[in-house]
Amino acid sequence: MYYADYKRFDLLNGIGMRHSLFVSGCKHYCEGCWNAVAWNFTYGERYTKETEDKIVADLNHPSIRIAGLSLLGGEPFEHPEVLTNLLIRIEQECKDKNIWCWSGFTFEEILRDPLKKEMLLHIDVLVDGKFELSKRDLTLKFRGSSNQRVIDVKRSIKEKHVSIYLA
Repeated sequence: MYYADYKRFDLLNGIGMRHSLFVSGCKHYCEGCWNAVAWNFTYGERYTKETEDKIVADLNHPSIRIAGLSLLGGEPFEHPEVLTNLLIRIEQECKDKNIWCWSGFTFEEILRDPLKKEMLLHIDVLVDGKFELSKRDLTLKFRGSSNQRVIDVKRSIKEKHVSIYLA
């Protein structure tokens, strides 16, 4: 897997001070995508054990309260095995961190794929659905078009229906 960017101390992609990993590779090809350069699966830097170690260490920053990690793209669910391993490691090694993820796949599509579903089980908030230029709305919080949903994953899994995240 490659990643397009890794931003430390990000206040834009989720609630609280976070770190954000922008993975490379996306097959959605949404018209008007703000990060189309990351459609290429080999754009940016190769994701390594050292990359993962840095993310975990950064999440455990001793003097700044980090809320969690945001996964963006590209398309994070194009790399479920690699990212599931990272998320499990964060659960085990990083106390009280939450995971936000942006995906062009819908919650329902993710649930139908066993590898993607396993990754989803380690995510707290999912912004789902392809960006639709005709539904673009810059006033929306955490999403670019009105078809996208901000989903409380844990509650949705427990209640067996999509539950919208209330910030």
